[in-house]
Amino acid sequence: MKVSSMFDGNLGKYLLPGIVLQSVMIGGGYATGREIVEYGAKFGAYGWYAGLGIMAGFALVAVLCYELIRLYHVYDYKSFIQSIAGPLYPVFDLVYTVFMVIILAVMSSATGAVVQQMFGVSHWFGVVGIMVVAGLLNFFGEKVISFFETFGTLALYAGYLTFSVLVISGHTGNIAAVMASSDHSYVPDATMGHALWTGLLYMACNLVVFPASFFTIKKQTKRRESVVSGVLAGLLATVPWFLTYFAVMGFYPSKEVLGAQVPWMMMMQESGVPSWMMVAFSFIMGWTLVETATGMIHALLERVDKGLEEKGRTALSRRNKGLTTVVIMACAVALAQVGIIDLIAKGYMALAYAFMALFLLPLLTVGVYKIFRKEEGEEMETEELAADCRQKA
Repeated sequence: MKVSSMFDGNLGKYLLPGIVLQSVMIGGGYATGREIVEYGAKFGAYGWYAGLGIMAGFALVAVLCYELIRLYHVYDYKSFIQSIAGPLYPVFDLVYTVFMVIILAVMSSATGAVVQQMFGVSHWFGVVGIMVVAGLLNFFGEKVISFFETFGTLALYAGYLTFSVLVISGHTGNIAAVMASSDHSYVPDATMGHALWTGLLYMACNLVVFPASFFTIKKQTKRRESVVSGVLAGLLATVPWFLTYFAVMGFYPSKEVLGAQVPWMMMMQESGVPSWMMVAFSFIMGWTLVETATGMIHALLERVDKGLEEKGRTALSRRNKGLTTVVIMACAVALAQVGIIDLIAKGYMALAYAFMALFLLPLLTVGVYKIFRKEEGEEMETEELAADCRQKA
């Protein structure tokens, strides 16, 4: 099957947006388990409220984004932000770029930790590998990226289900005890409301990944497609979160697991998972990290191409896109020396509030208004056309 024809039907309309969205989001956090701990699992029995907030938030934002994009044909994030935030788009450019580099730095740090832990070699092997593959994918463009991330999603879900069953099945007693006793001892002052708000903040942190899926909306022509694909995106993005959450509850409130750089690796080691399966998980994790790097940088390159087009200049060549990807990854590698835990704990929260102000608030106000205004305008045009037909008849 050709890459181009694979996404021409319902897969491209309904599933591809969610596949790309979760593929880009999952590498920086789900694959390591670090973000699930930081923004949910540390609350113990209350953590699932964070998961509900994440799922509902992702679904709502995805539906609104995809419908606005479909109606106004704003497939790059500059045009999209201009449509809802007007002259604030240069500020969004800055915040997006900073956030992107931080997320790529998180991935570089995670890759280094996994490579050293699993294979006992320098972390640079993993870091350089991700840089090269991400550069090649952006060199070849959208169709190859879609193909790569679709099969990455299939591998990811197969791996997550397998590893989750192995880990969770061996610790069901502790999971049941944590939930039955409402244990939140790792964060003693936690409340259900606190967990829910933290989940919404985490959703805001990950607004940065939405532009990576904008190009997938080009095939949508109906509101039903926007709504269904948005809801599916919310589900696809959250199922791995809940699998990781319940796996962590099997060890709660272990400081060794909750404080680990890569909690998933620690949980599998504690569960006696065979070494070959840990190698397989490491490979899947590396795949998702490449997906995140590729998707976020691709969105930035689309934005650059749009700016060049508006100035009457030629878009970036395939060679320049590949080289730009490698340069951005190199900057992220330098930042990765800060360490994954500090990057997530300190960097994400400040930028989450920035994205809420520049992206979420305008989407929920101006974006919703423009969706309904466009709908009313189309209804008026339809009524006028019908009236003209009746007069001519």
